Amino acid sequence: MTHKIVFLDRKSLIASLRTPSFVHEWIDYDQTQASEMAERIHDASVIISNKVKLPGEMLTQAPNVKMIAAAATGTDNIDLAYCKANGIIVSNIRNYAVHAVPEHAFMMMLALRRNLLGWQQDVRAGLWQQADQFCLFTRPVNDLFGSTLGLVGYGSLGHGMQKLAEAFGMRVLIAEHKQATETREGYTAFDGVLCEADVISLHTPLTPETRHMIAAREFGLMKSTAILINTARGNLVDEVTLVEALKSQRIAGAGFDVLSVEPPNAGNPLLDLDLPNFILTPHVSWSSREAMQFLADQLVDNIEAFVAGRPSNVVT
Repeated sequence: MTHKIVFLDRKSLIASLRTPSFVHEWIDYDQTQASEMAERIHDASVIISNKVKLPGEMLTQAPNVKMIAAAATGTDNIDLAYCKANGIIVSNIRNYAVHAVPEHAFMMMLALRRNLLGWQQDVRAGLWQQADQFCLFTRPVNDLFGSTLGLVGYGSLGHGMQKLAEAFGMRVLIAEHKQATETREGYTAFDGVLCEADVISLHTPLTPETRHMIAAREFGLMKSTAILINTARGNLVDEVTLVEALKSQRIAGAGFDVLSVEPPNAGNPLLDLDLPNFILTPHVSWSSREAMQFLADQLVDNIEAFVAGRPSNVVT
């Protein structure tokens, strides 16, 4: 049997892909619009997608599909219920950004705790040049050492964050699920983490239960000196209330690598924020060269395992 493999958004992965070890036809598409989907997947047996949405009503146009290989860890773009009901294996990528994402998160944490953007503004404004002593004291500087990191989500990325935090001399609290009625050993109640943490970092998938898990109530629980880091999914946080929390100084700062809609071609309230206590990067925390190559290699591993009858990293 010759498997037809279509990669719907090859442009999203800047890494080399080795040739699978079985008979196949492989077609790459840089990007795929909804209007192009039916034609591209109609005779495919394996579909690869990073962020292209695959709803059930579209997958009905692909009667031969037996596997969807997600070129990412998140699968919220795939109709998992449809796949399960129709015997379609969905495999995802795991543990590929265990260094890349934590390093990016810590880059933002350090910049915000030490007021990097604010100091750059002051130097450009000439404040240092006009000072009557060797340094400025116009903005607060805080160490990571001795501070408390609250982790919301404790998978491979959460573990990676903990290792870096401990190397910096931070105390680490692991948040229990928000709606949990009991707190597991080694975890701290969700609200307790919000109240105690100096830095809160989100590493949980987007589900109906986690959507807007951080909103007005949660900002009200945080320290006024707290920083919020989000390298997971934009919709974990209510963006409107985040803007209010930053402008009112309800919290001290935020670093985001994700937005609720990506790309934000219809605008987003966070795009207009020009504040020294807010950092926004374009969903690149995962994209180190090393992480992307690991992802690419595991993607082919997953497809080969499926064809061999031993599916790996199965979500459905």
